[in-house]
Amino acid sequence: MPDTPQLLMFIAAGWLLNLTPGPDVLYIVSNALKSGVRAGIIAALGIVSGCFVHVFAAALGVSALLAASATAFTVLKWIGAAYLMWMGIQLLLARGGSSVVPTDAALTKVPADFGRIYRRGFLTNVLNPKVALFFLAFVPQFIAPGTPDKVTAFLLLGLLFNLNSLPINFGYAWLAGWAAGRVSAVQRTMHWMDRAAGAMFVGFGLKLAMSDNPSR
Repeated sequence: MPDTPQLLMFIAAGWLLNLTPGPDVLYIVSNALKSGVRAGIIAALGIVSGCFVHVFAAALGVSALLAASATAFTVLKWIGAAYLMWMGIQLLLARGGSSVVPTDAALTKVPADFGRIYRRGFLTNVLNPKVALFFLAFVPQFIAPGTPDKVTAFLLLGLLFNLNSLPINFGYAWLAGWAAGRVSAVQRTMHWMDRAAGAMFVGFGLKLAMSDNPSR
């Protein structure tokens, strides 16, 4: 394990990375806006669960395979891109009335299928090969060369990174739920959130599809 200064640097870097908006943040926020803070938290838990898959994969060398094999990276890249675009199209084609909010002070939230929200968050993360390569590139920088059991050190740092992401992700869920419940401008335009989120997910999917293996 790294010494205290390096460990603090690892934690700070993880917080900064998790604060950066991306598909994960968008997924958490869109669910919290539509169905409340709890839905956003469930979305965050699904995403973090997907991160654990990548941590274990990286520790066992699967991410090294993705980095070395253009074919493996391309296959997972296209699966992940297709899934992101499929989610985006589903949101774009959603019935407009499904997320329309009344203009009175009380916000009527869309009933949430928590199991579905969790599964989608999990798959959104698992099917993105860049997450696997991120862990492979980021975590080893904080493992001392003389560490006897590098796999265990990698797993512990990956666990710490994911646990540290929870306050940030839960914070996004809480802020989105607060905004949906109290900001009238957000309430009046909630029926456009599905469309905006859908367009962004399609954009993220296209960006992933056109990306090159960052290890090359």
